[in-house]
Amino acid sequence: MFLQIKNLTKKYNKVEAVKNISFSAKEKEIICILGPSGCGKTTILQSIGGFIKIDEGEIILDGVNIEKLEPEEREIATVFQSYGLFPHKTVIENIIYGLKFRKYRKRDAIAEGKKMLEILNLVGYENKRVTELSGGEQQRVALGRALIVKPKLLLLDEPFSNLDTNLRASMRKELLRIRDHFNITMLFVTHDQEDAFSIADRIIVMNKGRIEQIDTARNIYFNPRTEFVLNFIGSANVDRGYFVRPEAIRVSPEGKEATVIDKTFKGAFIEYILDYKGNKYKMLRLNNEEEFEIGSKIKIEMEMREI
Repeated sequence: MFLQIKNLTKKYNKVEAVKNISFSAKEKEIICILGPSGCGKTTILQSIGGFIKIDEGEIILDGVNIEKLEPEEREIATVFQSYGLFPHKTVIENIIYGLKFRKYRKRDAIAEGKKMLEILNLVGYENKRVTELSGGEQQRVALGRALIVKPKLLLLDEPFSNLDTNLRASMRKELLRIRDHFNITMLFVTHDQEDAFSIADRIIVMNKGRIEQIDTARNIYFNPRTEFVLNFIGSANVDRGYFVRPEAIRVSPEGKEATVIDKTFKGAFIEYILDYKGNKYKMLRLNNEEEFEIGSKIKIEMEMREI
């Protein structure tokens, strides 16, 4: 494997932020660490980047143990949630900043910076201050500054959290394009399931410093291995060790009777709360399907899955 994390443990005042974390990533793979605040995902990212010292474990990148190296000695670049751009510098000055530590002559660094501007669709922005840019443009500058030093691994901390809904969607596509252009392995952390599901090849679901499940988005959604994963990912109706997703409840003339006790219009779909065998079940239907009123008796069928 290109990246291997073995039994990584980090303590703060004897409290284990992460305990015996192990996972791997293939070259060019995008791995997402997903979980609620305080689950340890940022600790893992900072440990790999070398910004904090681990107490136990190994970090192996392309066959080399790097856990004892300083951040600048690791062939890793990080894009922080705040982007960390220099407001007093221009776009191209921000992008080429890391090259001065690689002993590039200024003329050669600027030439490399202009190539990066083309890749990131920022031609014409080189002399602008970063304070003049939109959130999406600032993120691309941050990506350019990270990628220009040709890292083997790119770390991203909550990469879309500062963007509005439309920008998030476009930047997800941009990140996939950048991955394919540079053939680079990426590891990013987020608490947003849609971000993770949209671009990750595999997702690591974290809870209280431990890994709950490592899998594809589809398997995590349809085959959660723990009750935490089931409740954290999406929404589910749970009954005595079995569950069904709200969108998997179907209206059918051959089904069993349920009563609509509440409904909420949510744009593309309508959320219904049903009384079914004395329990409350959530059901989702597209807004162009037959609509039911509160108090309606309907017949439903579903396939319950074991947790």
